[in-house]
Amino acid sequence: MKIKLLFGFVFLGLLASSCYTEVIVEDGFIEEPVFNVNQVLASKDLWYVDINATLGNGEISFLQRAFTVSFVNGTLYANNNLVGIGKSGNGFGIDVGVYNGVRGVLEIDHDVDGYWDLDVFVVDSATIELYHRGTDTSYFLKGYQRSNFDYDMVFYENIQYFLQEYVAWEKVYTSQVGAINDFDNENFLQFLSGDNGDFFRSSIDGPGTNFNNLQWDFEGDYQVYDVANDASLKALTLSYDFIGDDYFELYVINDGTIELYHPDSGTTYEFKGKGYIEYLKSSDAAKTKKRVKVSNPVMNVTRQKK
Repeated sequence: MKIKLLFGFVFLGLLASSCYTEVIVEDGFIEEPVFNVNQVLASKDLWYVDINATLGNGEISFLQRAFTVSFVNGTLYANNNLVGIGKSGNGFGIDVGVYNGVRGVLEIDHDVDGYWDLDVFVVDSATIELYHRGTDTSYFLKGYQRSNFDYDMVFYENIQYFLQEYVAWEKVYTSQVGAINDFDNENFLQFLSGDNGDFFRSSIDGPGTNFNNLQWDFEGDYQVYDVANDASLKALTLSYDFIGDDYFELYVINDGTIELYHPDSGTTYEFKGKGYIEYLKSSDAAKTKKRVKVSNPVMNVTRQKK
């Protein structure tokens, strides 16, 4: 049974006196003090949705697809894309609805997903729980100010979603250093999510081909790995029938460019994203895109790119 933290908790050391109502005795009953939901939500600029901490089998659609949400003077904002995060809406993201906090309950009217009543629990000085009774599901949000939010961390923790935010990735650079290999011929990549997991497509169409006209020559599985003892590095494998798993070190140059280093040949490739997919509040993409719990496998390798 869930019990709200209604009293005896000092939130951030400065909301104690202003966030709680008086204890009222009426008809012999004591009304316990209730924290001010609106003040708690406004105490942080950004609330990062820790999707891996979610409890329950239900789903709150707008939280499932958001990386961060913000509560600003009754307006609900969300960063549903990694591309542009930190810049869109002064860092808050896009306006996706309105909200109000009433006696421990957060009432939300979302522009796409409609009305939601969520119980609010203060977990600690930087974490809240949003609980939906109808589905018995909890989401945990970690609070930050924009000035100390680690945007690089968000990219690297969710890099598989970043790869899927463009229709295609076009190869724009191949280093002169490196042995000739089969991947030299691949000029476009596409990363997708399907019912049976993530997969990629590749194309040998000529540079400059419009992404709407690409012919995808191959389709296979891909996997992103964490690298042991190297938090800023990710590994990527592309499963090709004719060469097996091709292994790369994956680097994010900016929110429109990635670098793939191929240790077997010593070749560096750069790809630029084409056809940015923005998950707007009213688009079909907003209704279908969602994050899932991810625990990347760990690869015990040593960074090869100098």
